[in-house]
Amino acid sequence: MSAPPSECAGQVLETVPVVMRAIRNEMRSHRGSDLSVPQFRVLVYLHRHEGASLSDVAEHMGLTLPSMSKMVDGLVARELVSRRVDPKDRRRVVLAPTALGRTTRQAAHKATESRLAERLAVLSAPERRNIIEAMQALKVIFMSGREAETAKGK
Repeated sequence: MSAPPSECAGQVLETVPVVMRAIRNEMRSHRGSDLSVPQFRVLVYLHRHEGASLSDVAEHMGLTLPSMSKMVDGLVARELVSRRVDPKDRRRVVLAPTALGRTTRQAAHKATESRLAERLAVLSAPERRNIIEAMQALKVIFMSGREAETAKGK
């Protein structure tokens, strides 16, 4: 039984927001009360894009450079993010999570993964296998060029 691409697209559009909402809620509940949701999002972004510039993070977050700079200042002061001058371009500042920042993000990630596993446990083994295969296919299709190159290097 073949499904047309439009039906598949409709299911993705209907399902992904519901799943993402559940993931966001879980991540928020495990991020620690002293860390705002935007600050946590910065940690997650830097985990995936270590060495990103302040402009990169501001664009991702939808914030102005001054607002992003202030948020990063707070993360640097709390030793969750490091900020250094790019050795290749002294005008560029690169950001990366510190060991504490990685640990903070990883703890929330593990707790969220555990909670999602509990929710997925109601499915049969073949249903879970189908989801894994579908997620792998979607990842390849929707991964940006830079993400794909990074994934190949791992």
